[in-house]
Amino acid sequence: MNWQADWGLRFRMFVTMFLLFALYIVFAGVITAYVGGGLLLFGLMFGGFSLVQYYFSDTLTLRSMGAKTVSADEYPQLHASIERLSQQADLPKPKVAVVDSKVPNAFATGRNQKNAAVCVTSGLMNSLEQDELDGVLAHELAHVKNRDMMVMTIASFLSTIAFMMVRWGAFFGGGHGRGRGGGGGGIVVAILVSLVVWIISYLLIRALSRYREYAADRGAAAITGNPSALASALLKISGEMDKVPKDDLREEAEMNAFFIIPIKSGIVGRLFSTHPPTERRVEQLRDLEREMQSF
Repeated sequence: MNWQADWGLRFRMFVTMFLLFALYIVFAGVITAYVGGGLLLFGLMFGGFSLVQYYFSDTLTLRSMGAKTVSADEYPQLHASIERLSQQADLPKPKVAVVDSKVPNAFATGRNQKNAAVCVTSGLMNSLEQDELDGVLAHELAHVKNRDMMVMTIASFLSTIAFMMVRWGAFFGGGHGRGRGGGGGGIVVAILVSLVVWIISYLLIRALSRYREYAADRGAAAITGNPSALASALLKISGEMDKVPKDDLREEAEMNAFFIIPIKSGIVGRLFSTHPPTERRVEQLRDLEREMQSF
């Protein structure tokens, strides 16, 4: 498999993660200086909960999506495709799951390459040709190979704590801060800083998510050697998503970061999407196709 690096994309991801890291250093410093033990204990408790959630992420995600782990006897073609593509990607074969839904979509989950799962909906299997489905499965396997679940969990960790402090900080720390600000003043500063950190990190994490999608598209092209099949699948899925009833999987919009095509949730949701525009992804895949043909 020819897994060619996109150095421009890697540089953008590095800059984004560096900015997130710098932001979190400032956040940790301010919180340490301005609040007492109550909020820190709350942060540690929430951190422990997040680690448990991450460790069991494959089971929890599949259950929350109503997915069922299926055997090779039930879905022989799907299992054969994932096994073949996993070998091409130098990955252990992940668990295979299916959601009984007309919404055409797919996602990967799991804490590492040995504990991963790839899930597709029945609508996806019914909508795509075999080479298109292979492209989508390869995209999800590229997420597993790139350890995107771990990367996004780490990137989101302190952002989530900042959000929880904005929401619950006054309740847990009000009037008891023993830091630099003392009393209620310290907690007010902590909440305001948490709000700024959460807003900036929200934008940076979505930018990082979009870069990871481009990387997974490139990975899928490397695994299958057929970027145009994934481009065709993206166009079909994007077209079908607009026909989905609002009361279907849109209620799972918080899972957008995992889907190959996000569920659209209004103008704000599109502005701050976890995924790049489909048209831009298709354009890049077609550029990759031309690069491959030129060798």
